[in-house]
Amino acid sequence: MRNLTRRPPRSAVVDDSYKHYIEDQLQALGAVELRRMFGGYGVYQDARFFGICHDQRLYFKTDAASRAEYAARGMQPFQPNPRQTLKSYYEVPAEVVEDSDLLAAWARRALGAAACAGHRRPIAAAKVR
Repeated sequence: MRNLTRRPPRSAVVDDSYKHYIEDQLQALGAVELRRMFGGYGVYQDARFFGICHDQRLYFKTDAASRAEYAARGMQPFQPNPRQTLKSYYEVPAEVVEDSDLLAAWARRALGAAACAGHRRPIAAAKVR
């Protein structure tokens, strides 16, 4: 008899321990939420989307000013697949992720970049009857 239980592709399996680690590291920001998104997680504060957690890596929203620091540290933009690159989200260096105070400072800059770019989750419009 054939096993009909379907398992997600290996690339779609998300390790929740890294998600919990990032949530712990970002506690200084207050209410930060990681929501499932395309095989990883979107990082939000309130309705502001400012980061991506994917394949055990954290990426933050950048702007022209902050992007230079990521590039200077050799960090690359988020590439969810070989044909797509999101050049406004860059990988956060491991030494920054490991230092919660430093990570909070970088996250605040990412929140600022997201605010300037207008990245807010749309609020559902009230139905008119």
